[in-house]
Amino acid sequence: MTLNPADPTFAAHLRSLLPDEAFRDPAPHYLEEPRGRWTGQAGVVVAPSTADGVATVIRAASEAQVGVVPYGGGTGLVGGQVQADGPAPILLSLERMRKVRAVYPQENVMVVEAGAILSDIHDAAQGVDRLFPLTIAAKGSARIGGNLATNAGGVNVLRYGNARDLCLGLEAVLPDGRIWHGLKRLRKDNTGYDLKNLLIGSEGTLGVITAAALKLYPRPAGEGTALMVVESPEAALALLALARDHLGEGVSAFELMHRMGLDFLAETLPDLRQPFATPPEWFVLIDVGLARGLDPASALETLFAEALEAGLVHDGMIAQSVAQRHQFWEVRESIPEGNRRVGSISSHDISVPMGAIPDFIRRGGEVIAALGDFRINCFGHLGDGNLHYNVFPPKGQNRDAHLDQREAIKRAVHDLVHEMGGSVSAEHGVGRLKVEDLERYGDPVKLSAMQAIKAALDPKRIMNPGAVLRLPAD
Repeated sequence: MTLNPADPTFAAHLRSLLPDEAFRDPAPHYLEEPRGRWTGQAGVVVAPSTADGVATVIRAASEAQVGVVPYGGGTGLVGGQVQADGPAPILLSLERMRKVRAVYPQENVMVVEAGAILSDIHDAAQGVDRLFPLTIAAKGSARIGGNLATNAGGVNVLRYGNARDLCLGLEAVLPDGRIWHGLKRLRKDNTGYDLKNLLIGSEGTLGVITAAALKLYPRPAGEGTALMVVESPEAALALLALARDHLGEGVSAFELMHRMGLDFLAETLPDLRQPFATPPEWFVLIDVGLARGLDPASALETLFAEALEAGLVHDGMIAQSVAQRHQFWEVRESIPEGNRRVGSISSHDISVPMGAIPDFIRRGGEVIAALGDFRINCFGHLGDGNLHYNVFPPKGQNRDAHLDQREAIKRAVHDLVHEMGGSVSAEHGVGRLKVEDLERYGDPVKLSAMQAIKAALDPKRIMNPGAVLRLPAD
């Protein structure tokens, strides 16, 4: 079915349905994405302030067969928020829907609108002595609707799960403009198909999330952070098992990092305080949150002593203050910025079974070396099997000189991931960047079911055209 552009006639019709303050100039930030791979387009940019306003936009788009690209904080890394080709769509921003509608501390529930910024949700939870554990590097600009639409992960998945695991209910506008009132605060609700979990992770292709009921957690009474130098990725896995044996669910995050990440930070962010005088080959960041009566520093000291005796670690440091905890985390959270400044040829958000991580790292190095003299920065969330495996040009060279090798590098990495039973998109989503990868590596039965669901809920194909699933040929 052919889509029509959001041309001036359609834009004028939309303006007759919504107040003037709902419209935005198509400023560059709406049409860009962080990696600079595409520049989007929009016939009209609209930012309703209510679910009814969103429904008005979607109904008009459905009637006119005009595409709609939902826009949260614009932080997505796979192009789901920009449409570069085809008829100019409506860009539907959730930026005016930022309210915290209700907080229920005794239930550990918060109800927020989809445009709420993630860090603001953290602050609101802290205000009632609770924790909302989803956190990512872009927490100061990412919006919860986009986090849910992409099933965002981040550093605390090991303990708390992905965005999907932190959501109890949704309010959403479906592709025909009807509002689904599924904003329940229930832990148990076995009443048929789970529409909530269908919309979460669908990247705006099945509807627009307008509000969510989120799970909160008690704030840990004591928190601690340590950096430990490990002998190898195998030793890091053994250390994780040891940590969980000692601390159980008290382990909040377990991040694996490589020397290359520190080298990039020294090269691009020289004022950032480095934790080690001599960068180690491999090290981990461990974050723990414990109940009353338990001392995080003592627990980490005991863990380090046992790991040292077992030959898993040979150096480390335990944060002695909140400021030092922040310094340790600043290193981890600055690695993506260091990568961006160096400029990767090809970046990969992948996952493999946890036990296969050391073998993947070894074999990945071999397949990249066979393609040329490249640098690899491998880091990520070891506790859930998610690695960010990024390939860079040799020092002193620019990535532009190697862009003709990008596809070969990506194919080599993704082929290896697929062979090892992994996923070529662990936490960033499919967007427009990985549509072909989904077709290449996805199970054909799953893809067929996805197409059937899309056709049933969005027969006119207006929702985020070309994201996740390729538009069918006319």
